[in-house]
Amino acid sequence: MLSRVADSLYWMSRYLERAEHTARLLDVNLHQMLDQTPDTAGRRWERLLASLRIPPPDGAYDAYSITQMLTFNLENSSSIAACIAAARENARQVREQISSEMWEQLNRLFLHVKYTDRSEFWKCEPHEFFQTVKQGAHLFQGITDATMNHGEGWQFIQLGRALERAGATAVLLDAHFVALLCDTSSASDYLAWIGLLKSCTAFEAYCKVYTADVRSDRVVEFLLFNAEFPRSVRFTVGVMYGALQSIANITSMPNPGRVERLIGRLRASVDYGQVDEIMNGSMHSYLESIQRQCAQIHTAIQQVYIAYPIDTALAS
Repeated sequence: MLSRVADSLYWMSRYLERAEHTARLLDVNLHQMLDQTPDTAGRRWERLLASLRIPPPDGAYDAYSITQMLTFNLENSSSIAACIAAARENARQVREQISSEMWEQLNRLFLHVKYTDRSEFWKCEPHEFFQTVKQGAHLFQGITDATMNHGEGWQFIQLGRALERAGATAVLLDAHFVALLCDTSSASDYLAWIGLLKSCTAFEAYCKVYTADVRSDRVVEFLLFNAEFPRSVRFTVGVMYGALQSIANITSMPNPGRVERLIGRLRASVDYGQVDEIMNGSMHSYLESIQRQCAQIHTAIQQVYIAYPIDTALAS
């Protein structure tokens, strides 16, 4: 497979996962406005921006301005519209490598976002819009699994989605941990922890494991170390590991060792991590380490499989 094709498939998957993640966070936070006092609104939206690694805008901001910025602003590369447009552009560049059903679904989602009337967005139910974005991304994933050969290209799609998801979950947990872990006794903090679980579509899955007793240590353990939940860091790192192993076997690149060492170290960290050790130590440092290792894995993937020197390609 050409490196540019692998790169486009990888980024197509990352951008679509990022759009779905942003839509979910906005949907949850807008719903939480009904349950929380106005005094907590500023902190809630600051936490949302921190969860998406976006600095607060200059001047005053509120739910309306932040939602508009993160939904329709094409100048903001992290907005839903910008991410879906980037995913579609990457898919267009490798149109011959993906199925017709994949292209049609992604194009349908792109057109829905592009032609949504922004003036009517708030008059209607914003939840319906975000629900359509989330369902569109989920449908694309299902169509991909059902209609595309599970070869090298499919593995790059899985890799991009898992890497984006692992980093996003770590950042989301870190942003909530800094603000909430010191005191979980108040009702607002309790709702915030529920909001964190719902931001990962994890509330129902969490209740099946721990019942409805929402405790900070259990939330951290579930989102970090649960081996069965698709959005936990441990699960997504396992998906990354499997995808990289398959890609290495298919491509037979001369020097995939650096990528394997990095993903192996991260996998060992989450496979054998203990929540009590992390909570008693530095939770922030641990989550920052996960984010840093995800960034290192991304860089190594680019160096080994995408932007490798020409002599490496000739040697293989």
